[in-house]
Amino acid sequence: MFKQLKAKIVFTSLLVFGVVFTGTMGYILLEDYTFLEALYMTVTTIATVGYGEVKPLSDSGRVFTILLIIINIGVVAYAISSISSFFLDGHFAEFYRLNKMKQRIARLNNHVVVCGFGRNGKEACATLKRHGIPFVVIEKEESAFNDHDFGDVLHYIIDDATHEHVLMEAGVDRARALIATLPSDSENVFVVLTAREVSKNILIISRASLDTSVSKLRRAGANNIIMPDKIGGAHMGSLVINPDVNEFIDLVTGQSGSNIHIEEISLKDLQSLHGSTIKELNIRHATGVNVVGLKKSDGTYIINPEVDLALEQDMKLILLGTKEQMNRLKKMN
Repeated sequence: MFKQLKAKIVFTSLLVFGVVFTGTMGYILLEDYTFLEALYMTVTTIATVGYGEVKPLSDSGRVFTILLIIINIGVVAYAISSISSFFLDGHFAEFYRLNKMKQRIARLNNHVVVCGFGRNGKEACATLKRHGIPFVVIEKEESAFNDHDFGDVLHYIIDDATHEHVLMEAGVDRARALIATLPSDSENVFVVLTAREVSKNILIISRASLDTSVSKLRRAGANNIIMPDKIGGAHMGSLVINPDVNEFIDLVTGQSGSNIHIEEISLKDLQSLHGSTIKELNIRHATGVNVVGLKKSDGTYIINPEVDLALEQDMKLILLGTKEQMNRLKKMN
């Protein structure tokens, strides 16, 4: 939409410049005017201000002036039509809305940048929305945002995510994570590489279609690489072998739309809770949230840890609970 508007503005400007240039050169050649006299005569003619002639015109000069006026009427009509359509067709309101959205994006911090708004991108955004995490979508196809159901939480930029200035506009340098879901693996590699150069600490998750792209994305700086087709096929196969287990996993991960959530939280963030063991933290009694796992500083996990396990400050807790229980825990910190 705005590319078309920009093209119209450029085209109209070129038309106006063309009329002025043609008129100026015509008066110089036909009437032997100086450049300033010819330019003055051209501007007064196309502006229809009614000033007198610089010098008396010959018959050919009068015919040229008539043609210049007729051509100018067409140019003015086109310019008025273009400007009117910008306001009457709702383009101005859309331009104002997107400008306000750009200002809101500039104020975001610790958000997620999602590159691509296809099937995978929309599912990622839906998950982020359910958990109340702000996000910005970069998508070059404006039609992808038609009939979305994300409401005002959707912040988006209509542009190419492979361009560094677009990623910067989305606040990748302030973001907590980037999700690359572009349809082309090569585009995802370029996005991952650019984002990693901008921010060394950002969490980068990328989609991949081919096995050969995994190592390239890893070298580019992706922390996690997801292959939707492979995961989908494996999930369908596991539903045959362990249907109840997989339905339970879907339940606790929120994929089935349930109120159950699995989240992680660092022990450093539990400022209001004190204790050297899980039992002493008393999370279950205080909030109803269960500790189902621990992640140690070396990246290893402890599943279903004992309640008297000694805790370290750089550990992360893997928690299971309802949305209300999770909110109760977060309010305590």
